[in-house]
Parts: sequence; C-alpha cells; structure tokens
Amino acid sequence: MTPKPSELVLPPDLIPSDGRFGSGPSKVRAEAVAALVDAAPGYLGTSHRRDGVRSVVRRVREGISALFQLPDGYEVLLSNGGTTVFWDSAAFGLIETRSQHLVFGEFSSKFASVTRNAPHLEEPEVIETGPSTHPLPHASAAVDAYCFPHNETSTGVMLDPRRPEGATPDQLVLVDATSGAGGLRFDPAQTDVYYFAPQKCFGGDGGLWLAACSPAAIGRIERIGASGRWVPPSLDLAIALEQSRLEQTYNTPALATVFLLAHQIEWMLHEGGIEWCASRCDRSAEILYGWAEASSFATPFVEKPDERSHVTATIDFDEAVDAPALARALRANGIVDTEPYRKLGRNQLRVGIFPAVEPEDVATLTHAIDWLVERLG
Repeated sequence: MTPKPSELVLPPDLIPSDGRFGSGPSKVRAEAVAALVDAAPGYLGTSHRRDGVRSVVRRVREGISALFQLPDGYEVLLSNGGTTVFWDSAAFGLIETRSQHLVFGEFSSKFASVTRNAPHLEEPEVIETGPSTHPLPHASAAVDAYCFPHNETSTGVMLDPRRPEGATPDQLVLVDATSGAGGLRFDPAQTDVYYFAPQKCFGGDGGLWLAACSPAAIGRIERIGASGRWVPPSLDLAIALEQSRLEQTYNTPALATVFLLAHQIEWMLHEGGIEWCASRCDRSAEILYGWAEASSFATPFVEKPDERSHVTATIDFDEAVDAPALARALRANGIVDTEPYRKLGRNQLRVGIFPAVEPEDVATLTHAIDWLVERLG
C-alpha cells in the first residue's frame, strides 16, 4: 500500500540545514533576523523621517549602487507597495504614450495588462511566446519604453536584459528584476530602470519597491511630473524621487523590511558582491538542473540551457510522479514552498535558489526527492 505523503519521514541526512526553498517570500538569513532583534530597541517603532531610519535607507541606496556598480548619474529610488504597485507608477510616470512588452509568463503579462488598461496610454505593443521560453525585443519607433523581466518568476525563464539594437536614447528600457536582482549578472548601462522588491534575492519581506534609474529615466520622471498629468501621490515617481533623495519614503515603510534589506545587501557586498552572488546561484542551478537531466523521472521545464533561471528553477515530472504529493511529503519534513506557480498548472516543482540558499542544501533536496519518489510509487 502506497503511504500517504505526510507519513514519509526522511532520514536525517536527507534533510537540508534549512528547508526554505520558496520563490518569494524567500529564506531570510538567521543572522539578519538576529541583527534586527539587536537593533530593535532603538530602531523599530521610531520615526521614518529621523536619522535612525534614514541612515538605514541611506545604507540601502548606497549599497545597491555599489552592488550593481551603477554608472555615474544613476540613482536608486524606493517607495512602498512592491513591484505590482511600481507597474502602476510606471504607467503614470515613465511611459509617455506607448510601451512594448515581452510576455512569457504571469508577471510579464500583468505589466502589459496595466498599460493596456491605462486610459491615458495607447494600446501597448506585445510580443509573446509560450511560458517555457522568451521572445526578444525589437526596436520600434512607435514606443517610448521597452518592458520585460530579467527573470520570469512564474516559469523559471531568464532573459539577459539588453537595449534593443536600434533603440534611440530617448526610449527607456524598463526591466522587472524582482526575482533576478542580486542573483543574476547584468550590465546596468543596458537598462534605464532596473526595478525589484526585496522578498527574493534580498532575503527580506515584501511591500517595498526599489529602482535603479538612469539619467534618462530621471529626466522622464521629472518631465512627466511637470507636465500636469494627474497622478495619485502614492504612485507619483516625482515624489518618490524627491523623497528618496531625502533618504525616506513618502509614507511610512515597514521598518523591519528596510533593515533586513540593508543587512542582506551588506552581507552580499562583504562576501564578494554581485559576482559572488551570481556564482553561488550558478552552483545551485548546476546541481539542480544536472540532477534533473540525469533523472529518469524529472526534466528541466525550460528547454534551452541559457534560458533556465539561476534563481527560480522549475522542474517537470513524468506523469507517473504526483508532484503535488511530492511537495506535500517535502513539506511534512520541513522542506517548504517547492510547489509550482499555481496558474502555470504543470506537474512540477519550483525551487528558489537565491544567494541565501546553500548549494549543499540544494544537493540534499535532490537526494530527498529521489528517496520520496521511490516510496510514493
């Protein structure tokens, strides 16, 4: 008789040192939590317009600039609401008339939907493929912004963010880096707005967005802000720019999120910066995809190796393997959040392999899956 998933108990050597493999919220390092506890008496519950908090915001902005090695003139903006809110802000404050979108998953499609429904914008140009690969942008005189993700979190497809050949200097490149920022290499000069939230590679909570903006993007924000276009103040990028330069947000942020973000950035810089982070993710991806390619019952969902994400990996399973049951068995053993993105609807697991995740834990996960599949029948 096949045992229930909850009845299978992994041997101790098949349990990772940390069982959190979520694609967001992601693993938060214990050291960051401990540092927050130590700082809490003089930090939590204090004014976000005083230096006790503004100094932490300053650490975040300066840390992001150093981590990404931003070119001269680039500025780091931040405000409340997460990436979903930033799409609304971009529709108001970065896109003048019409945008081009690459769509190859849930989150890239959502941003395209935002601009499609914005009454002050023209119908966007949408280039779409199936979810296991990605299209490429092409220069178009009809648009003033090119929009695509660095990493499509829902599918585990990554795209090297580059300015389309033939694009003019006044056309902006807006890159959704929510799950890629901090774990994937990129050339910031190829982007005008590289925006993200802290609950993935940056090991914090959600509810905040950050954006590394080029001088051209800053100019666009200031020009639209002065144009008379109505924008709700909480979504106004001109206000976000002004407040970020003051090392604060327009309205009160979640102070714990800001602190955890600052701590993670400084840990990344201490360990070796973006190259160290990306190399660590490369190692985890090599372990996981190598295991899937050698497996008799698992395969990488993304066929082209250079498109397979090194931060959110998706693994398909044969029909003989019940992936939801496998995920339940893993969860019963403290290995959590390996379920696939719900709307993708595939018999697969999705594994967050962000910089905070130990590559050795990824290897242990693969051995645990082998053990469980054998016993689940």
